[in-house]
Amino acid sequence: MMNVIDFNDEEQIKKDIEKARQRVNDSPSKSKDNEKTRAKENGEVFEEDEPLTTKGILREILSVVINVAVCFLIVFVITQFIGQRTVVSGSSMEDTLSDGDNLIVDKISYRIHDPERFDVVVFPYKYEENTYYIKRVIGLPGETVRIDASGNIYVNDELLPEEYGTEVIRNAGIASTEIYLGEDEFFVLGDNRNNSTDSRFEAVGNIKGDDIVGKAWVRVYPFSKFGLVDNID
Repeated sequence: MMNVIDFNDEEQIKKDIEKARQRVNDSPSKSKDNEKTRAKENGEVFEEDEPLTTKGILREILSVVINVAVCFLIVFVITQFIGQRTVVSGSSMEDTLSDGDNLIVDKISYRIHDPERFDVVVFPYKYEENTYYIKRVIGLPGETVRIDASGNIYVNDELLPEEYGTEVIRNAGIASTEIYLGEDEFFVLGDNRNNSTDSRFEAVGNIKGDDIVGKAWVRVYPFSKFGLVDNID
């Protein structure tokens, strides 16, 4: 017995076959095959996604660890040998620097040359661990420093012309008699002369150059006062 296919049925079968073929072409594997074919035709390299394996995961973890270690190494080198951020605590350097000012301290310049007169420097307080002072260099190695009863500063018996002090010095301390600065010794004062513990007092005294951490370079905060410390009037 023969089955007779109606013309309309034949057309419907053709449509069903075409739909099935289209579904096959749209499948992920077929789509990827088509992409490969197109890439080859265009002379491109087609890269397949690698399956995630234990070895691949370990490689990714190792990459992250190395990147983090490199970042820490860079930060360590910068803070130990190039520069570091420090925060001013107290008012001994007013009006130049104020309590809470954030500074970048240049730690590399003094590896090249010695501190200069009027540099603002950072050094550790010898009687208290992790405590640092910030003062201005007044006297240099080999010089003599003296402060008279009128608050005038003399270096090598010559009046020092300077306008950093906010007030006339009322207490000359041990500098009322001539102080000789030995090799690698510096005499420092705070700009707020009557509210500063500095080289006039035995608790600080002359500062060894080897003890100077670095030079106050840039004030980075408050943002409204951003600028080089050397340029602060």
